[in-house]
Amino acid sequence: MSKVRVLVGTKKGAFICTADGKRQDWKIEGPHFLGWEMYHLKGCPTNPDRIYASQTSGWFGQVIQRSDDGGKTWDTPGSTEDEREKVFGMLGGESNKFVYDGVAGSHKFYDGSDVPWVFKRVWHLEPSLTDPDTVYAGVEDAALFKSTNGGKTWEELSGLRTHTTGSNWQPGAGGMCLHTILIDPKNEKRMWVAISAAGVFRTDDGGKTWKPTNKGLKSNFMPEEEAEVGHCVHRIALHPSNTDRLFMQKHWDVMRSDDGADNWYEVSDNLPSDFGFPIDVHAHEPETIYVVPIKSDSEHIPPDGKLRVYRSKTGGNEWEALTKGLPQQHCYVNVLREAMAVDELDDCGIYFGTTGGAVYCSPDGGDHWNAINENFPSVLSVEVQTLP
Repeated sequence: MSKVRVLVGTKKGAFICTADGKRQDWKIEGPHFLGWEMYHLKGCPTNPDRIYASQTSGWFGQVIQRSDDGGKTWDTPGSTEDEREKVFGMLGGESNKFVYDGVAGSHKFYDGSDVPWVFKRVWHLEPSLTDPDTVYAGVEDAALFKSTNGGKTWEELSGLRTHTTGSNWQPGAGGMCLHTILIDPKNEKRMWVAISAAGVFRTDDGGKTWKPTNKGLKSNFMPEEEAEVGHCVHRIALHPSNTDRLFMQKHWDVMRSDDGADNWYEVSDNLPSDFGFPIDVHAHEPETIYVVPIKSDSEHIPPDGKLRVYRSKTGGNEWEALTKGLPQQHCYVNVLREAMAVDELDDCGIYFGTTGGAVYCSPDGGDHWNAINENFPSVLSVEVQTLP
């Protein structure tokens, strides 16, 4: 019977939860890196033993960790034992590198100029779909990096950060973060990234050039609400069977595209609120999507104090509340953008974690929910590996 491994990043460490295909009895390991914010953990699609993790501290800055034994042990690729809490990575050449500069939570990127560019943290790690040694990193302030040697060294895909629209990017409430990286499983040179608050960008040449793909988005907080960039996109998702169809949870509005993100239209008709952070797609049903509405951009709590996941089986517009096993009174938590995931078992499992420290699993596509644990630290990210 297949198994699942749930990777939980929290404000005070990382946890690894495993169960068999029934997804009822869970073994919880951790905390790993106790006291550190673990922004994101992601397993490799081609090597179930390899996991990448983004480890951040206000005192010691950013560290990338890697495990090659399913999370039992961890190593910092590319750094010596004395440097492990200092260096994120190095680019080729003496004047073109990241260094930890002793300032809480910041790193400098030297590109040969006198004035370095500083980034604060790695928000998202996305391993290649075909090569376990290739992994992408999205950082704050928004930029995209790539490693082809398992995280030992990194290069910036600078065509994104230096895009002509860059002067119109702005930070969202959580910072100007590149938080989502989607790789087209049919063509790895085609990728999408989402930036808060800039929008969605697509590359068709492996990251050399980028195109803003935000037509149809409207943001009334901007002087020009249908501007090319500047939109606060919270999350995007797709199903591998149709990579021209993407779904988005935006700062207000759930959106859909049927042409690779060139054009978007709203699909949030009967939701109690169209504000939220995560969005995901059922593993075997490309038209079935999930969101977790919260009350508003100023009140990050479930409407009416009831924690409800909403499911659409029609790709949007028609939504149903999924409540069985979830708290339906006096619940005042949030679900962050990285904190929802799905597994690939025959009965697709849906997972999400809350800022209150609970991680829930539905082994039947959202019909029923059970808590894996209700007492983790505040959850920043949830990812799932389906194991043989």
